[in-house]
Amino acid sequence: MRLTLRTNLAMRTLMFCAVNDDRTVRKAEVARACNASENHLAHVIVILSQLGVIQTTRGRNGGLRLARPAEEIDIGEVIRALESTVPFAECFEGAENHCPIVDHCRLRGVLANAVEAFYKALDGIALSDLTQANPGLISVLGIHAEQALPRVC
Repeated sequence: MRLTLRTNLAMRTLMFCAVNDDRTVRKAEVARACNASENHLAHVIVILSQLGVIQTTRGRNGGLRLARPAEEIDIGEVIRALESTVPFAECFEGAENHCPIVDHCRLRGVLANAVEAFYKALDGIALSDLTQANPGLISVLGIHAEQALPRVC
């Protein structure tokens, strides 16, 4: 199983917000720390906002932050929401499925069980489980006063 770039970036964004939970962060700060383009990140931020895991504020002093405590953000729920629309294999694509053996293939059921087991392994893992007491992550993603992008006054 391989996560899409969108999901990978979403998880980095959530971890960045969790590590810097004491402030509203800017999209440019997240992009710089997560090695991502601001355009791609903008799409991810919209999705995370729609999922209710981040809140955004527009304007001069705007940015993003977690919508609820990291302890309440379930990683399995977030990844399932982001990945469940991406078919795992052609036989999961519905009308776009052109596999000639789909009606007789036992692999499809096995793969469906494996995908569900993947999600179940992530269920119950809170964002805080990934970020708290993780000094390496904090040193990479934490914003210090001298690193913060200046706010427009």
